[in-house]
Amino acid sequence: MSVTVHVIDDDESFLRSMARRLGAHGYSVATYPSVAAFLIREDQGQPGCVLTDLQMPGHDGFFLQQAIGRSPNPLPVVFVTGKGDIPTSVRAMRDGAEDFLTKRVQTPELIDAIERAMARDERERKERAQAGDARRKVESLSKRELQMLVGVVKGLQNRDMSELYGLSDRTVKYYRTLLTRRLDIYTSVDLARLVQDAGLSVEDLERLAESRDMERDRG
Repeated sequence: MSVTVHVIDDDESFLRSMARRLGAHGYSVATYPSVAAFLIREDQGQPGCVLTDLQMPGHDGFFLQQAIGRSPNPLPVVFVTGKGDIPTSVRAMRDGAEDFLTKRVQTPELIDAIERAMARDERERKERAQAGDARRKVESLSKRELQMLVGVVKGLQNRDMSELYGLSDRTVKYYRTLLTRRLDIYTSVDLARLVQDAGLSVEDLERLAESRDMERDRG
């Protein structure tokens, strides 16, 4: 999968200059004359980063930053603007920008920002993939397995789960064994880490277990 630097600016001469500048350093570059043009691009899921102006006709750089943040695969944003001040740069960085540069930026500083943004994108993609895998594993569990997982995350002993769910000790042991074998995870710490990786809370697990009853009722 190709890695692309997406450059958004309403100044066509700046786009051409930046494409040549970055292309000379081996980057794949895509240019867009507006935020709208970038948002309707075809390669929505490809890795890379965004270099964008701040003040543009129509949607500005902050609108773009927010739109990217809401997307399934948000790319890191580097602002490269001709008009910036300290409050503006603080806002951009607070909202997650990788860097805030002026159009007079020297090439080494620009390349450093791009490399940091690319590394961040790679790291965050791995984290999202890990979270998605963990969530799919949790969502594959049955009601009883989810209840056992809730108990593990809460730090409950088998006897506590027996009382909580109205099950015999033997049944709790059976479902705990089933849970660990299904997930191929055999320690409480690693089970709790799986839930954390999935971005789920105990309440989420409990709601998911309850939904299994609803699915059964509909069936």
